[in-house]
Amino acid sequence: MKLPFMKETPLKVPYTTVNVIGILVNRLTAMLEELADGRPIVVVCIGTDRSTGDALGPLIGTSLSKYRSPHFSLFGTLEEPVHAMNLDDTLMEINRRFHKPFIIGIDACLGQVASVGSIQVGMGPVRPGAGVNKELPPVGDIHITGIVNVGGFMEYFVLQNTRLHLVMKMADTISISLFTAIVNHTNASRAREQTAVADNS
Repeated sequence: MKLPFMKETPLKVPYTTVNVIGILVNRLTAMLEELADGRPIVVVCIGTDRSTGDALGPLIGTSLSKYRSPHFSLFGTLEEPVHAMNLDDTLMEINRRFHKPFIIGIDACLGQVASVGSIQVGMGPVRPGAGVNKELPPVGDIHITGIVNVGGFMEYFVLQNTRLHLVMKMADTISISLFTAIVNHTNASRAREQTAVADNS
């Protein structure tokens, strides 16, 4: 399914939206179908549990790890977070272990008051550390970010004083949506392969 508009229009949807999971699943499945075919999927959840707002990534990673899915590889959980100190090493390990990996970068971010609680899905990498003026390598062929609080002033303090309820609700929504989209993509790829085999036999 080709969706030429996707490059121009990143999705931004509040986590409280009716059918938010369906909306995210549709967009993520379409992106995987268009971009990830035949490539190993690697999910990189960035952040640290030392800060409530910045724990979004590790919470999503921990939720995804419970599925024990063979359809993707996962980096970044509450137990083993991916953060500023080990991000470079993690990316080197991914490129060593996988041939042409399709990387999904996930991180918390700060934004305007009206956008807090919104989940964003878009083309290109997530830029971790940008909200707190850190220079870190970009991560991902596509990205998922959650706007957990207001940016522009005392960012470290703001991240540490973010409501855990908001972060956990967003983490649940993102992890369920992403897992469902990856399963959809895997099933579609398998069906295409079986059709091709049947056509050639």
